[in-house]
Amino acid sequence: MNRLLTAAASAAFALAVSAGAVTAQDFRELARQDLQKMHDELAANHPAAVVEGQASQTFRSWLDAGLQESLGMASRANSGDAHSYLLRYYARGFRDSNIAASPTFEGMGPFFGISWPGYTTGWRDGKYVVTYVKPGTRNAPRVGSEVVECNLRPIEEFAREKLDRWEGNLETEAGRTTSAPYLLWNRNNPFADGVPSMCSFRTGRGRPREYEIRPVSLQPGDLEAAYRATVYMPPATPLAVETVDGRPWLHVHSFSDEAGWPAFNAQVEAQVAQIRGPQGFVLDLRAASGSGLNSSTARGYGLANRIWTPEFTVSRQPAAGDITYRASQGNRDWYAAALGRMEADPQFVAEAGPVIEQTREIVAAFDAAIAAGQQTFTLAGRPAVPDTGAPNPVQGPVVVLVDAGCSGGCLDTLDLLSKLPNVRIAGTTTATDTIFVEPTILRLPSNYADLSYGHKAWTSRPRGNNEPFEPTGALRYTGNPADETAVRAFVSGLFGG
Repeated sequence: MNRLLTAAASAAFALAVSAGAVTAQDFRELARQDLQKMHDELAANHPAAVVEGQASQTFRSWLDAGLQESLGMASRANSGDAHSYLLRYYARGFRDSNIAASPTFEGMGPFFGISWPGYTTGWRDGKYVVTYVKPGTRNAPRVGSEVVECNLRPIEEFAREKLDRWEGNLETEAGRTTSAPYLLWNRNNPFADGVPSMCSFRTGRGRPREYEIRPVSLQPGDLEAAYRATVYMPPATPLAVETVDGRPWLHVHSFSDEAGWPAFNAQVEAQVAQIRGPQGFVLDLRAASGSGLNSSTARGYGLANRIWTPEFTVSRQPAAGDITYRASQGNRDWYAAALGRMEADPQFVAEAGPVIEQTREIVAAFDAAIAAGQQTFTLAGRPAVPDTGAPNPVQGPVVVLVDAGCSGGCLDTLDLLSKLPNVRIAGTTTATDTIFVEPTILRLPSNYADLSYGHKAWTSRPRGNNEPFEPTGALRYTGNPADETAVRAFVSGLFGG
């Protein structure tokens, strides 16, 4: 399939382009411009350039080297998809989940591909294994077979070239999990292999067997069925409360503002007596992605306060500690613009005076640091609050269910939940985030992508940089994440059921 754009993106691109059709040459030049702008913006304003630590070393080593590597591939950026892939590659090379290049049009989505072999793979226990075979597919390995090599390359080498940075961060368990279905798909990425021509699979302890890989015709729903059979996908209604095995099961699969929080919070408040009962409850945070912005974290903290009460949680919230700011003019202007918006909103002025005052103090600190020629300045965050002595209103055990989709504000919420009594975090390893927080967003020159990055460093955060929550032992789920019956049986077992 030859095309400039995905079908869903065509309309958005048509609006963005004012002078005729976008040619392949246009995309190449736009990619070069956007890559250079990303580099320059991060070099001028990202705190990792001036804050010490391993995360900063990774940033600095990739900033220039990654730009040159990415620019060297720009001549192949001949479509909207390719442009998006190349910017994503550079952004993900920083190994910082808060640095991202996101298309401003509707992108490909998780179920997109232009060809596949009729089966797909998942990441299971440190291996790529076959997780789904479309009924009727001929000459296919069995479900459960381990992929050993493809195109005469060890599978780790093949996966790195095919998936790392393009589809996910293979330095993390979450990145492996969410990108694994694409190992054998052609996702229209001109910088990486499509469907391989030959792969070897091992079943059980037997010897590897070679299979010639032949792309099969795609039918509507094929790739979605394969992906959903491999990776947990949240339901259409991400926020809900149901009763499972006699105990409340709270579904929180999104921290988005559009997820329906007012109605959900009202539902929780109406059932809080039952939720707090001796039978315990489940808080399901699988696929609960969050932007990492303060509002996303506030959703999780607000839910915890409704269940445990603010008086009980306040002394268990992680102290903010010291926050280090990059004293750049760009960062100063960002805060000044935010302050202006706050002061222009009468309702915000009436309800959030302390936030406005704190932002004024930050802008003043920027001005003082810039005038003094300082590269950084540090402000003290919210200190730890002594135990209030408030009783724990939750009588029973609590299981918090997580997976690779738990990111951003979900991780911040786990920082609190993990400190509460009788709470166990179960499931599979979460995503990671860095100490460079509170993303700012910049439109890139092409108008086809936004750059976002954290512009302050939470150097004293108790949870380390890129450190996930990783359930272990009996709390780790090792079955098929897409098998909801098996997941619920696993959770029931944690309650002794």
